[in-house]
Amino acid sequence: MTVNAQPVLPMIVPESAPFSEEQRAWLNGFFAGLVSLDQVTALTQDQAKGLLPEMPKGPLDDGDDGEAPWHDQTMPIVERMKLAEPRPFRRKLMAAMAQQDCGQCGYNCEDYSNALFLKSEERLNLCVPGGKETNRMLKKLFEEFGDIAAPPAPASAQTQQAEAPASAPGRSRDNPVTAKLSARYLLNGAKSEKRTHHIDFDLSGTGLDYVVGDSFGIFPENHPGLVDAVIALIGARPDAKVGGKTFREVLRKEVSLAPAPDSLFQLISLLVGGERRMKAKALAAGEDPDGDAETLDVLAAVKKFEGIHPDPEVFVEALESLQPRLYSISSSPKAHKDKVSLTVDLVRYVINGRERRGVASDFLANGLEPGGALKVYVQRAHNFELPENPEVPVIMVGPGTGVAPFRAFLQERMATKAKGRNWLFFGHQRSDCDYFYRDEFEGMQAAGLLTRLTLAWSRDGSEKIYVQDRMREEGTEIFAWLEAGAHFYICGDAKRMAKDVEGALAEIVATHGKRSAEDAVAYVNALKKAKRYQADVY
Repeated sequence: MTVNAQPVLPMIVPESAPFSEEQRAWLNGFFAGLVSLDQVTALTQDQAKGLLPEMPKGPLDDGDDGEAPWHDQTMPIVERMKLAEPRPFRRKLMAAMAQQDCGQCGYNCEDYSNALFLKSEERLNLCVPGGKETNRMLKKLFEEFGDIAAPPAPASAQTQQAEAPASAPGRSRDNPVTAKLSARYLLNGAKSEKRTHHIDFDLSGTGLDYVVGDSFGIFPENHPGLVDAVIALIGARPDAKVGGKTFREVLRKEVSLAPAPDSLFQLISLLVGGERRMKAKALAAGEDPDGDAETLDVLAAVKKFEGIHPDPEVFVEALESLQPRLYSISSSPKAHKDKVSLTVDLVRYVINGRERRGVASDFLANGLEPGGALKVYVQRAHNFELPENPEVPVIMVGPGTGVAPFRAFLQERMATKAKGRNWLFFGHQRSDCDYFYRDEFEGMQAAGLLTRLTLAWSRDGSEKIYVQDRMREEGTEIFAWLEAGAHFYICGDAKRMAKDVEGALAEIVATHGKRSAEDAVAYVNALKKAKRYQADVY
């Protein structure tokens, strides 16, 4: 029944007709509009063919084969776009995404590109891992192909859209709830080069629930010192009104001060002259006249063109929105009711003598104290979950903060008394100060829950040992587990570690399964298609 409580349309075109479900729904609505409903009988397959031999294509039925050879997070965007060159417009949009299916945009990569194509989503800057590269490519594609109107959605899709309720509170980035940070402690020892925090949030009263494998979205704020430095450099008043709020408040909570967007350089080009104007225009076009484009956040950009004094409202309009960040959940609700845990590295590095910090990791580590509240939501996992059968063995590879979801998996398997074997590969720099959750994991091993625990330390000796090295050492046993039906999981860095781990797995299959390199890759791909190889990478 439609939202207007009108009668449900009868099936005019039978299921035996040579059309997809969406096409049948479109035809039913089409024919019902032509003739009185009580005069219509089901059409035979031949009648349906004769009445409408050329079916209008659905919004996503553009003759594409559905394959996505560019769906590889380690592949440079130039190569991805080359693979997508002969494909339809919407598939080119997908190739421009970061291919991580991380959910930070509120979609997976394919669904985000489809939403842009159908114009149900207009924001081009939601792909956080793709950053400026993705944003620029999307703009370029819409400049080239944007006049290609997306075909109308079929009647069934329109009805579904009208009937779909607004997302429940806390279930999407567009409808967050408020939760409190309840605890935070450092996971590293004193000698560590890293600062990694375990962070707990109290979910009581939020109505939120989650399952292991899900991610937790948080809305960070920019560091007040960074905000004040930007305001001082452009000579503005922090209490100047922008959209009913103070300039300082807008800079803290609503706009990104990370990589300077092209639109900021466009604004700067209107405020300066001569050679500086030419450089600003070049940067706005994606060029790199001084070889420093990759280092320019908003503060660095304003310093580079020191002396500009834009109006605060115009300045804000030239910046990108501050996007939420997603973190893998490192707890199980079956083990810890009304609590969600995260494992967060403080991102920090130095450029030109100035320390930069990740906006979200710094906010969680230093900007929010226990008891403090922030906006949050749960992002459902895209194909990253424990096997339905609790007796299926699992192999988990999670170095550094990549161990987060596997801590959750293990807590879940313990709480549900799952009988399947569990094998965890964990690695970091030094065993004495970077062994996260050591007591917990070793306790699980002693209790028999953690069947095998394999560790890799890259700075303990003269030779760097990584998780993929340990995998090769354990190749015989890994292949035996896979042949016994084990599911293989990986979490962590997409561009280096994940690629190396997948390569090591293919080598293991080739060596211990006595297969050619080509057949070994096919074996791994078959695991992916069967959802026995799942990745949560970033």
